[in-house]
Amino acid sequence: MVRIGELSRRTGVHERLLRYYETQGLLWPERAPSGYRYYQESDVETVRRIRCLLSAGLNTQTIAAVLPCVRVKAGNLVPVCPEVIDDLRGQRERLTRAMEELQASRDLLDAVIAAAPLELVG
Repeated sequence: MVRIGELSRRTGVHERLLRYYETQGLLWPERAPSGYRYYQESDVETVRRIRCLLSAGLNTQTIAAVLPCVRVKAGNLVPVCPEVIDDLRGQRERLTRAMEELQASRDLLDAVIAAAPLELVG
């Protein structure tokens, strides 16, 4: 069993964030009568998976659905449940749309900057 401070130290994730993951249904520590949280050794890897999925642009609601269906193979997360593939594809499409919107915004900003009088550009 690992206490929250040790889990934080081993994963580099602040204790407050670990408690947030618990409220989101991503971690399920046992509770001592004193209220202290105790995590399983496997939760170290679970937190690493959560961080990876967050870095991939997934929100905690999606991670809660996907987390039980991913394993680590050769250093990569691999889905092992066919039903999550559609969720992951949907998230990829969401990210693609967001990237396209950002590209359009940047192009518009470039046009505004390019239209500036030469004496302002310097």
